[in-house]
Amino acid sequence: MKKWEYLTAPVLIHNTKMILDNFGSDGWELVQILQGATPEQLVAYFKREKQ
Repeated sequence: MKKWEYLTAPVLIHNTKMILDNFGSDGWELVQILQGATPEQLVAYFKREKQ
């Protein structure tokens, strides 16, 4: 059975691609992005298999 670890991180709207690429290169898979308190604030939810 696979085991997962999870991460939440703020995402800056003007630098989204670089931020997501950095997490992806560390093995994190993006699950969802939700709006924070304002439209400019985004929160990303990631998962990756535990080693």
